Amino acid sequence: MKALPMKIAQIAPLAESCPPRLYGGTERIVSHLTEELVRQGHEVTLFASGDTRTSAELVRCSDIALRLNPAVRDHVPYHVAMLDRVRALADRFDVLHFHIDILHFPLIRDFADRTVTTLHGRLDLPDLKPFYAAFADIPLVSISDDQRRPMPPVNWVGTVHHGLPRDLLPFNDRPKGGYLAFLGRISPEKRPDLAIAIAARTGLPLKIAAKIDKVDEAYWSEQIAPMVAATPNVTYLGEIGDAEKAEFLGNAAALLFPIDWPEPFGLVMIEAMACGTPVIAMRRGSVPEVIEHGVSGFIVDDVDQAVAAVGRLGLIHRSAVRAAFERRFTVERMAEDYVEIYRTLPGVKARSPLLYVAGGETGLQVVA
Repeated sequence: MKALPMKIAQIAPLAESCPPRLYGGTERIVSHLTEELVRQGHEVTLFASGDTRTSAELVRCSDIALRLNPAVRDHVPYHVAMLDRVRALADRFDVLHFHIDILHFPLIRDFADRTVTTLHGRLDLPDLKPFYAAFADIPLVSISDDQRRPMPPVNWVGTVHHGLPRDLLPFNDRPKGGYLAFLGRISPEKRPDLAIAIAARTGLPLKIAAKIDKVDEAYWSEQIAPMVAATPNVTYLGEIGDAEKAEFLGNAAALLFPIDWPEPFGLVMIEAMACGTPVIAMRRGSVPEVIEHGVSGFIVDDVDQAVAAVGRLGLIHRSAVRAAFERRFTVERMAEDYVEIYRTLPGVKARSPLLYVAGGETGLQVVA
């Protein structure tokens, strides 16, 4: 039996386009999810920046991605204006899926039971607890089970791990680089200093492809840049986009993920896995949910263990890394998980009972 398509709104952050030109994990996932939902036959409307590329109906809520617009100083007014448009059009949709943290909560009270909000960020900040306690009825989705740990009692309706298109990053069984890779942001919680320390002790080249946010410029100039300058086998490449990512990750001997914070998911881990590149990651946050120790990489507790793991990379079969990606982290699986959640929402059931058409039959079966 085939489920009838749904009318779905996806509400993305405006900081980056969907997909982003460079860095931007949340917007990248929103883009992949939107395109897969369209491919599966759903009627999808995407609220996003004007430079977004999508096969869904696009509601342009800013001229370009806000991070790329030098005239923009404050992102909040743009998001509030977007939410006014979402609210005005809300009756068009069976379900509304938000990816913008917390701004929309007071505005969706009347139709919250046909919304889901995926929380993409860290939830251990003390100011968040009273907020989520005040909105304990809003349906929430976590991107890992570990992400939920700091939260007060709330209305969790599911955990959905991120997924990527199978053909986005090609499998590379014969990497040519012989280097370790660090990809993401230069920030204290991402610990590029530990990546440099690991490379220094192993003697392997380390290539760092990472953005530097304004808030982290002092950290870069005072701590990381001097380390890069003092370590001959370390190269800083700057921020890269999707076009360079396949070659950068695919030719690496391993991705270093030496985080020191409760990482909610870590998209770069499954990007590396898609290329067949094993991941050496610190045991923090979602890492044990994503990496299968000894299969898709190694989970370590300190620099000594990370250095030892580099020496054991020959035990990892890149085909097994790719197989782990295809088994667990495809966009098809992610979209199917979300649609299953959408169909269980009380407001969706009340508004549009789930109708299924049995193949070859003329009747309709109503499924509660």
